Amino acid sequence: MAIVDVTIIPIGTETPSVSQYVAKIQEVLQSYEGKINYQLTPMSTLIEGELPILFEVIQAIHEVPFTYGIKRVATNIRIDDRRDKQSTMAGKLEAVQSKLTEANPQQNSAE
Repeated sequence: MAIVDVTIIPIGTETPSVSQYVAKIQEVLQSYEGKINYQLTPMSTLIEGELPILFEVIQAIHEVPFTYGIKRVATNIRIDDRRDKQSTMAGKLEAVQSKLTEANPQQNSAE
């Protein structure tokens, strides 16, 4: 399982806002539910799944702005493909949280 951080940047939009494109991209991601997990962040979208499916998804979401008349799209992709053990978005967050708990045991016992 791999994790992808992807940002689709439509170039030449009428306004600086791109939320309408982001919303349409999220709809495309919903169509892949069951094959991928995804999380919208303020700056990008994180997607996890099998690498061949992720490349299919990336191509599908890259096409979204073109379907709305945009003539140029820049897509930034960062892939984390760890093959020595199962890696998930949730697992990576849990690993960091456990390190914080180890580093600050008093703070966590006060809760």
